[in-house]
Amino acid sequence: MLRIIKISSLLLLAFCLSAFPAQAQETLTLEQAIADALQQNTAVKNAVIETEKITLAQAAYRTRRLPSFKVSALVSQPLTRMTFTFEEGQFGNFPSTGPIPDKKTEIRSSMSPTALINAQVQQPLSQLYGINLNLKKYDLNKELAQEQVRQKRQTTVADVKAAYFQIMQTGSLLKNAEEVVKLNREINRVTEQFVKQGAALIPEQMETGMRVSQAEYEVMTLKNRAASQKEQLNFLLGRDVRIDFQTAPPDSFLKMCETDLAAAQKRALEQRPEIRQAQLKIKQSNLDVKIKKTDFIPDVALTASYLSPFSYSSLLPKNIVSVGVSVEWEVFDWGRKKRELAEKRLSVEQSENSLDEAENLVLIEVGAAFRKLREAAEQLRIMQMSQKTAHANVQIALYKYEQQSVLYKEVLRVQSALADANSKYQIALLSFWTAKAEFEKVLGEEK
Repeated sequence: MLRIIKISSLLLLAFCLSAFPAQAQETLTLEQAIADALQQNTAVKNAVIETEKITLAQAAYRTRRLPSFKVSALVSQPLTRMTFTFEEGQFGNFPSTGPIPDKKTEIRSSMSPTALINAQVQQPLSQLYGINLNLKKYDLNKELAQEQVRQKRQTTVADVKAAYFQIMQTGSLLKNAEEVVKLNREINRVTEQFVKQGAALIPEQMETGMRVSQAEYEVMTLKNRAASQKEQLNFLLGRDVRIDFQTAPPDSFLKMCETDLAAAQKRALEQRPEIRQAQLKIKQSNLDVKIKKTDFIPDVALTASYLSPFSYSSLLPKNIVSVGVSVEWEVFDWGRKKRELAEKRLSVEQSENSLDEAENLVLIEVGAAFRKLREAAEQLRIMQMSQKTAHANVQIALYKYEQQSVLYKEVLRVQSALADANSKYQIALLSFWTAKAEFEKVLGEEK
């Protein structure tokens, strides 16, 4: 009966595995990750939406150049009568008719509800100049928003690269840790044979077993770290954080992309969105000065109006239509407009100073990133040589240990040296990748 239960369990397990086949793990390249982030990242999409909002606001403001149509109505209940008094002969005294009116006459309004309807059409004239200037300001705001989109894209690309390289570093550390597990297991196997032969002590075997456990624990922690880093990268890519994937080494990323500092600084000044934003802010400040000058221009508009009172009095006209030109001008403002104009001119000077500051900061950033990248590349080359040497020493020491020509302590020493070399190499590799990503960011690259 026990055998039948075991066979049934195995068959059930096989059925479940066949019903739910394992999915192939996705291979995510750096280029694909960057492309996905630029399309799906929430911060990038919000920056693009901000540009669209400015476009809609500009379209709405453009309607100010067209005539405005206004209708107002007032419905009320009179609480007192309106009385119109005409004295005898107020309109004249004629021989044929006598005085008009021939006696004192009073006309009273009704106490019924009254209504007053006023319709007006107004076409701005002098205001068109200021409206057009404000529309140009919307164009500058749109360009500024587009530069902010570029800046957000660059920041997102840099974050994706940093997260991708961290995953690659963790994967490389995991691979080295798994090799350490295999090495410690081999040492433990050889030590166990020596103990059986009386060539080694039991505490040495216990120590090798402990090292196997420590190496296996390191593998587990690295796997957990890789899982958390993949979730963070998926978040940057704007997709489900539970998607599993594996990275592909970007071989081209191990090459220096720029060897001339002057050329790199020139590219940065042409590409960095901060420089472009500072230039646009100068144009905005100059445009604000022009807009502020329009306050000195009187507001002139072509106006057509229609007024219709209801239930007031039979003496009042039923329809009043007029066409004319309305002028509004603040003649005396106690110097307010001049002071506001002076403030706008100071803002122009501030914007020009900000441009100089931005250019100098970009030059400093490019220089620092360029030198740091060269240092990281040289350090990586040295660590590669050190890692190869340490790996060769471990192989030699392990062979000598099997031949009983070296002590176990020597194996531990070279093994520790290999672990230290691997760790330094991974640190140097991540430093190089990070330095190159930062260098491309300060250049204003979007890929």
